[in-house]
Amino acid sequence: MIRLTRLNRAPLVLNSDLIEHVENTPDTVICMTTGQKFVVLETPDAVIEKILDFRRSIGCAWRTFPAESK
Repeated sequence: MIRLTRLNRAPLVLNSDLIEHVENTPDTVICMTTGQKFVVLETPDAVIEKILDFRRSIGCAWRTFPAESK
């Protein structure tokens, strides 16, 4: 679960496993696999970072997002 902020500053907690894609149009729109859409204040990069932080916290980030080779 990740904590985000709606445009009206209301807090929003999303199940990040249900995110289908994130658009930047110019607001950040999160499209869920359920068909719901949420517009949030955070940038797409911030949403991705929150997802990674959450997955790291439960020990599964490496399964979904392998480390970049340098």
